[in-house]
Amino acid sequence: MSTLEELFSLEGKTVIVTGGAQGIGKVVATRMAEVGADIAIFDLQEDKARETAEEIHKTTGKKTAAYSIDVTDSAQVKKMITRADEEMQGLDLLFNNAGIVLHKSAYDVTPEEWAKVINVNLNGEYYMASEFARYLKGKGKKGAICNTASMSGHIVNWPQEQASYNASKAAVIQMTKSLAVEYCKDGIRVNCISPGYMYTELTCHVNPDWQERWMDLTPYGRYGKPEELCGAVIYLLSDSASFTSGTDIVVDGCFTAV
Repeated sequence: MSTLEELFSLEGKTVIVTGGAQGIGKVVATRMAEVGADIAIFDLQEDKARETAEEIHKTTGKKTAAYSIDVTDSAQVKKMITRADEEMQGLDLLFNNAGIVLHKSAYDVTPEEWAKVINVNLNGEYYMASEFARYLKGKGKKGAICNTASMSGHIVNWPQEQASYNASKAAVIQMTKSLAVEYCKDGIRVNCISPGYMYTELTCHVNPDWQERWMDLTPYGRYGKPEELCGAVIYLLSDSASFTSGTDIVVDGCFTAV
């Protein structure tokens, strides 16, 4: 193994990827398998999750599995982590990536809609992170967690109205820092990434006028690709980041820089 491969190797590690059936989760899961990790896909979409796990196994030869899970159900989260531990023969890392977005004015969003976004994006990530940390501590293992926040946790997006999403992602950044400080004594690192506008299933079908405006506001003048997030996630989960915790890496084509 070359020095470069050693720096970013996940060989011998097993990673849980939430929201891994499609989009960013699927792309990053595939790249992590390519650098040595076994992959456990956690996703509400059971059939898609299974297809993704099988595809990653076929293309990389790594061990994979798929689990149908609602991350907003804390009891289910605990049960599935236990099951994945047994079937994968141990877990080491978590890419905490499940999330939803609602484009709706704060004047019109209902309490139920607000609660759903917060429940998935914030509570779901918290339940996964906290139960995974308990798992690691209970096994006497060190490990790492990478949460998915967003540039929307740093700025207010425009022209779409999405206060619920922005609030949830800002909270993820602060939660990441808080958990990092609490868990460091047990050898558990917690970091997050804040993607900008990425071309995925969540963005490609929205209002074309919004998309044009987003590109005008992004100095790079284009969408990011999910592949452009892989390096940040792999770094944060790898042993190369052994002194990096409580950090948020913004990957946004300079959007938040201007």
